[in-house]
Amino acid sequence: MSAYAAFLEEKRAIDQTLIDGYRIVGISEDLDGSAVTFTRGDTADTVEQARLQLLTADARKYVVTLLITQMNRTG
Repeated sequence: MSAYAAFLEEKRAIDQTLIDGYRIVGISEDLDGSAVTFTRGDTADTVEQARLQLLTADARKYVVTLLITQMNRTG
């Protein structure tokens, strides 16, 4: 698989997670890439969590851009 195809696959996974109503709440970096944590729900009883492991540099840059945009919207 080409690097661009790998990026598109990860981008689609990120976009679908956001479309499903999740918000980015954390990103941790290590030698294996980035682990992105998402949550959705308003109360402690209804909070759901999802995680994606991003391996491509372009997907990691993309998710950080989305996080900054999300932070700017919420104040």
